[in-house]
Amino acid sequence: MQETPERKVLPPTAAQTSPENPWPLAMLSQKLKSHIDRAPAAWVEGQIIELNKRANVSYLTIRDVDAEVSLSVTVWGSVLSQLATPLERGARVVTLLKPDFWLKTGRLSMQGRDIRPVGLGDLLARIEQLRQALAAEGLFDPRRKKRLPLLPHRIGLVTGRNSDAMKDVLRNAALRWPAVEFEVREVAVQGVNAVTAVIGALRELDADPAVDVIVIARGGGSLEDLLPFSHESLVRAVADAVTPVVSAIGHEADRPLLDDVADLRASTPTDAAKRIVPDVGEELRRVDQSRTQLNRRINQLLEREGDRLAQLRSRPAMARPESMLTARADDIARLGGRALTAVRSQVGRHADQLTHLRAQVRALSPQKTLDRGYAVVQLADRSIVRDPAQAPGGTPLKIRVAGGDFSAAATTN
Repeated sequence: MQETPERKVLPPTAAQTSPENPWPLAMLSQKLKSHIDRAPAAWVEGQIIELNKRANVSYLTIRDVDAEVSLSVTVWGSVLSQLATPLERGARVVTLLKPDFWLKTGRLSMQGRDIRPVGLGDLLARIEQLRQALAAEGLFDPRRKKRLPLLPHRIGLVTGRNSDAMKDVLRNAALRWPAVEFEVREVAVQGVNAVTAVIGALRELDADPAVDVIVIARGGGSLEDLLPFSHESLVRAVADAVTPVVSAIGHEADRPLLDDVADLRASTPTDAAKRIVPDVGEELRRVDQSRTQLNRRINQLLEREGDRLAQLRSRPAMARPESMLTARADDIARLGGRALTAVRSQVGRHADQLTHLRAQVRALSPQKTLDRGYAVVQLADRSIVRDPAQAPGGTPLKIRVAGGDFSAAATTN
């Protein structure tokens, strides 16, 4: 009896397979399908870049709005029939995608179970929501905005390749100020690469110390075309820039978030050229006006000061300066006479007082007493005799009278 070969036990997981004990291909496919079938459906947003319609199915290629990533999607006619308007290339949509693995061929596909166009209202609502969030952070605060230089020597320009916006800025700026210099960066200003390209050019120009101001310019377009200039990454890059940034996007009615964060918002690229450089003709006229006003003011000042000088020279003090000295000389002479008279009066009065006092002194002097017949009796020691007891008989005496003195002797009475 022939023995039957033993049934090989297959590894339960892929990590346990080996060259000696591999999985059958069908088993791998089955496990892949089982795993993919368990993955939940997800809503994703993108832009339709390819659209191929068949009888009951449509094949779409959807690209990410911010990155170079695309995905093929299969949508059944029953899903598309629910749309109010047919899908078109370039439309922005949100799609409910469910991955599907075809077991026989090993092909992975994405099934679109629902699809909804993103309308302008939705886009505007998203922009407004982001505008409010960034404003709450203070990115749009007027105090953060930098002043533009009065006359920039070199202007950085970020714009589309060979675009009308670039030509408008260059032409109008050169017409206003022929000596202006530009550092131009031509980048994509629309599509999936626009945000990255504009941010790269902005940072490159911001790092150049020779660039005094940066202009980001683009012509008009639909709301979808201008969406890159409302992207949060670009708004934050402009807020972080050290060099003043001017936003010149679209037309007057267009207002992307770049306008709010920029240091200056220009309604159009032409308006930007007019606002970043002065008009040389207008400046020359202002110089002429200023020169005329300055000359007029100087002439008025000279005339006014000339009149004042003439008035000063016509005054008596200036016409005859010696009169000031003459008047002061008369004053000095008059005051000198008064001083001399006062001094003489004082000297005379005090001389009279001195004569009177001298007469009083003389009238009270001992000599005057002697002249009236009195005498002074002195002992030998010249002491004055005031009592007879001081001079007993025979005492030598000296008698002083008005005419002189003589000797005598005392006698007893």
